[in-house]
Amino acid sequence: MLRRMSVALMALAAALVTPAPAQAAADPPVVRTDAGRVRGENTAEGRQFLGIPYAEPPVGKLRWREPRPVRPWQGVRTARDFGNTCVQSASWDPGYEQPSHTEDCLDLNVYVPDGAARRAVLVWFHGGGLTAGAGRDVVPDTFARRTGTVVVTVNYRLGAMGFLATTGLDGEARDGVSGNFGMLDQQAALRWVHANIGRFGGDPARVTIAGESAGGRSVCTQLASPTAKGLFRAGIIQSGAYGDCGARPHGTAVAQGAAFAQQLGCADLACLRAKPAAEVLAAQSAFDWAPVVGGDFLPRQPEEAFARGASAGVPVMNGANQDEGRLFAFARFDLSGTPLTAERYPAVMREDYGEEALARYPLSAHPSPTLAYATAQGDQLFACPALRLDGTLAGRGKVYAYEFADRTSPPFASLRNLGTDFDFGATHVNEVQYLFKHFGLRSPLNAEQRTLARQMIQYWGSFVRDGVPRATGQPAMPARPGTVLSLRTSSAGGNAPSTTVHGEHQCNLWDAESVTQSG
Repeated sequence: MLRRMSVALMALAAALVTPAPAQAAADPPVVRTDAGRVRGENTAEGRQFLGIPYAEPPVGKLRWREPRPVRPWQGVRTARDFGNTCVQSASWDPGYEQPSHTEDCLDLNVYVPDGAARRAVLVWFHGGGLTAGAGRDVVPDTFARRTGTVVVTVNYRLGAMGFLATTGLDGEARDGVSGNFGMLDQQAALRWVHANIGRFGGDPARVTIAGESAGGRSVCTQLASPTAKGLFRAGIIQSGAYGDCGARPHGTAVAQGAAFAQQLGCADLACLRAKPAAEVLAAQSAFDWAPVVGGDFLPRQPEEAFARGASAGVPVMNGANQDEGRLFAFARFDLSGTPLTAERYPAVMREDYGEEALARYPLSAHPSPTLAYATAQGDQLFACPALRLDGTLAGRGKVYAYEFADRTSPPFASLRNLGTDFDFGATHVNEVQYLFKHFGLRSPLNAEQRTLARQMIQYWGSFVRDGVPRATGQPAMPARPGTVLSLRTSSAGGNAPSTTVHGEHQCNLWDAESVTQSG
């Protein structure tokens, strides 16, 4: 199911920052990092520095190795353009019409509001099923200005390049467990932030990691990683609890790696490293790519680490969207011109979710068979895992819970480009455009949606700055398992706590299924 889901889709340090005399206020900003100077640019929202390398390019002999510190450079490096997109297939997302075969991609982007305060920092990990996406997918410059925070967006290795595990790679790993290269990239980026963000006006002691979908899953994984200790002080998980944040068992990952190598016709690492990126990319689609449990990076499954208290005890914001499954159901059925029919619905539901689920999601309760299926899919994959995670995380620190529930939200940019009239509601990814410029595009929100966006930015910004999500004149975001803050426009009742989400999403059914599977 997860593979199908993936496929379907304070101050600037005076000695380190070039000061701008009053008569040259528009001069491009220059900052000295630990590897060399970078020149960004001034914008209407502040300053931005794009495409800064945080690690050596993982090419040649460095393919499938832990990230290495970037080599220093001479002179001033221009930081006005995004870096390369990591290896991935083409997709319907804007800017991804062609595949990328570029492995030199370990870059990050820094957005800084004007002024010289020592600001809290948000580090954003992009979504894309761990096989797609890039830091450039969101432009958070307005968020940075409105919240008074520094925002960093990160590229990390994806798919086979980021998560291949083999016996040979195990032999090269210090702890004997390979397959977490993309996650280690994220930690390398966080170490770069700790070493350098003060020079951009950020406070390395106040770093929050955040992400949506696979980015949220990344946050969940980093919370459970002992090697991430001290790299952040809070986390935000947006639609990232799917699969209960589970990682692949080491033996499973190595067996998948062996099958992958066989598909490429390789019997050793030298052969694998010699394969062109395009061939690696073509071979990866038949496999799931995810973190691997068992080594120093992730000694135990995140769920177990949270339950045992063996994880970062930092504040967390966690949530999902009310209609998560509609994106995936659309991609499976309606996108190809074959909407799910009433005649097929019972058989598809029985095959995917069982007889009890068919009874819980009758066609009579939904506008169409596709939307009925989508409701079950979203509840099983996202809503109920998010609520379970609230309870598990609550044992080791504060957890603030939300549900994005604006069913009038416009489809995000990728879907708008398709020209469909499908009713996506509050589907997967749709909340991102309320926080950032999605794919750098102009906001499609109407007046009351823009009001909700301002409120959400306040909740998120307050959490990044102080560890508690607040918004002026709005209810508190609950920190009690089983209660969430429903985020809605004023015409739909406005933001309000809800204690009924567990029942609305049929979580007694899906929680029981999760216990059976884990047992």
